[in-house]
Amino acid sequence: MNAMVRQQGHGVSLWHAVSRNRHDRPHLQSGIDVDLAIVGAGFSGLSTALHAAEKGLSVAVLEAEYIAWGATGRNAGFVVPNFAKRDPNDIIAELGPERGERLVDFAARSADLVFGLIKRHGIECDALQNGWIQPAHSPAALEKTRSRAEQWATRGRPTVTLDSKAVTEFTGINGYAGGWMDKSGGVLNPVEYARGLADAAEKAGARIFEQTRVASIDRAADGWTLKTASGVVRAGKVLVATNAYGGALNPTLARTYIPLTVFQIATAPLPRAIRACLLPGGQGMGDTRRNLFTCRFDAQNRLISGGMHIIGAGAETRVPQTIWRRLAGHLDLPDLPAIAYSWTGVAAVEPDFLPRLVDLGPGLIAGFACNGRGIAMTTAMGKVLADWASGTDARDLPLPFAPPSPIPFHGVVRYAPNVLLPWSILRDRIARSDGTGSRI
Repeated sequence: MNAMVRQQGHGVSLWHAVSRNRHDRPHLQSGIDVDLAIVGAGFSGLSTALHAAEKGLSVAVLEAEYIAWGATGRNAGFVVPNFAKRDPNDIIAELGPERGERLVDFAARSADLVFGLIKRHGIECDALQNGWIQPAHSPAALEKTRSRAEQWATRGRPTVTLDSKAVTEFTGINGYAGGWMDKSGGVLNPVEYARGLADAAEKAGARIFEQTRVASIDRAADGWTLKTASGVVRAGKVLVATNAYGGALNPTLARTYIPLTVFQIATAPLPRAIRACLLPGGQGMGDTRRNLFTCRFDAQNRLISGGMHIIGAGAETRVPQTIWRRLAGHLDLPDLPAIAYSWTGVAAVEPDFLPRLVDLGPGLIAGFACNGRGIAMTTAMGKVLADWASGTDARDLPLPFAPPSPIPFHGVVRYAPNVLLPWSILRDRIARSDGTGSRI
């Protein structure tokens, strides 16, 4: 069970390597005036640009690198319409009935929004809305998944609970206690989806500039001034949509979330006979373990999985091999094809695992909606931020809105997920000790 990383793919996102529809956008070379300036051309920035332009606003998107360069082009391509580690009932208990229900409804409709945009704009991104599956790795986790499915079902979502046999039939993996599925979830190629959003935004009138790093955002009498190396944008309102890739643009903002580095791998294409036995319906899955196990196929039958890393030297070589061995073991495939691509991305994780808008000043907002649910949540966030850009008070949007709240001892806390990973793995092993003799 030894795999070798194909060096030409190492460090390069699968999606950037195989995606079509790539054409360069210009960099800003002058001064322009717009209603809305957006920093970052990922899902949230591009979705906001599209929806705001469709409302008739003048929009400029400023991207330091190129479209989908950050977490947008480095994830696994899951479209998941729910929260990581949070369920509707406890969100409503925390935020209250009115705000809680609005946030839950925001998430519930997010996958349908994604696939609706894909259909409406004819975006070719290998999209498949066949559902998202969460298998339960232990009896205790099974009870939580049943409750989770019921809570979403009461809000009209197309959820189903799964027993152990059903999970095996849907995934081809033995040993899970059961689980649930949201039929509105799915998978896609995230880079092609982002490029499709960019094309649609430009057709609606938005202007997108690549290789245009914003050096500063300064208050002006009638809005904000964004300075770059070769131009200036004057805007009435500004959205910072950099997620965890904001760099030094706003150091205070960078201390409000945990930057979580996630490794992803993609194997060479699986033989058809083996592919037909694993996730035959094309769904994506992510189980209930603390050391989350995920897998899906792309359109060329490459098997994709990801994981975190324990702090230490040589992670770029060591971690992909660990993920590959884990994948081969869980799927009971000693002849699993070798790693074709391995890459990393950084997710922004909020302490409460909820999306939020951060108030940085009059008409200046930062949006965070990832927490491991980037594609669906950030697309939906863009739609409501377009309402804000056209005049809706940010406090009336369905997302929590507050000034930045830096995490205490952030310099140390930011490494906690990696440092505590061995303990998480041990707790997963203890939890699954239920007498089933499962491999998972």
